[in-house]
Amino acid sequence: MFRRVLAGMVVVVAMLTLSPSPSSGASKEILELQRDVATLQDMVKAMQRSQDERFAALQVLVQQSLNAANDASKSAAVIQSGFQQNMRDLETKVVSPVVGLGARMDQVSTDLRTVSQAVSDLTGMISKLQLQLTDLNNAVKVIQQPPAPAPSASGTSPAGTTPGGAPEVPPISSQALYDNARRDQMGGKLDLAMQEFSDYLKWYGNTDLAPNAQYYIASIHSSLGDYESAVREYDIVLEKYPDNNKTPDAMYGKGQALIKMGRRTDGGREFQELIKRFPKNDLSPKACDQLKGMGLSCGPRAAAPAKKKKS
Repeated sequence: MFRRVLAGMVVVVAMLTLSPSPSSGASKEILELQRDVATLQDMVKAMQRSQDERFAALQVLVQQSLNAANDASKSAAVIQSGFQQNMRDLETKVVSPVVGLGARMDQVSTDLRTVSQAVSDLTGMISKLQLQLTDLNNAVKVIQQPPAPAPSASGTSPAGTTPGGAPEVPPISSQALYDNARRDQMGGKLDLAMQEFSDYLKWYGNTDLAPNAQYYIASIHSSLGDYESAVREYDIVLEKYPDNNKTPDAMYGKGQALIKMGRRTDGGREFQELIKRFPKNDLSPKACDQLKGMGLSCGPRAAAPAKKKKS
């Protein structure tokens, strides 16, 4: 732009120079104009030099920026390559062992289930062995019994012996007696089942199934409508065998029997105690429903069922 202005002023000066000689006043003005034009030319040249210098400096800065950008791009590429290599190394060193560890954990879990099943089977075998030992102990006692004394003149037998003078011994093994009682109970022969359970408690009252036999006696009384006897027999389960698999069942059965006797407060208290002591037992939700039906609160309880009980 300055160059165009300067060129225009040069043209004007040239025209003034080539024009006819002016007057002295006009010559003076032309000289001043020429000086101004010369000054303006110097200023334009100075500005041109300054602009050229700044443009050169800007070119240097731009080149430096481009070089820095290229260097940064190369550094980023190197960093990315190193990161990818580290991730591959990490995958090789960590992921593969973790996968192997997961497989080993699955194997350990399978082994634990196998061991748990083996322990359960061993527990059953030990229980059966205990029954067999009880039977054997009773047989040994019979063998070790001294000869029966002769009947008295009155014809009566001594205490603890049969009318024929032989000692009173179990006529059947504990397992067979228990199975017979359960079969008769399930078949509706309740009086016979009750007698068999009573015999079981008489001869095998110290075995693992003794609490079950006592519970079923109470249950039979309840099914026959003899709730007072049922409550009494349930109390024997809870007092004589306080920690056994039939304790929750006995508490629930006792609560039901009490309610049917009209003792709703005592029955509700029994249900609440059942929920408190055995919150994860599958009878707890039933006890809670009973309480709600009575307009009572059953409180917090767990919904998870308990382990399967012995029959």
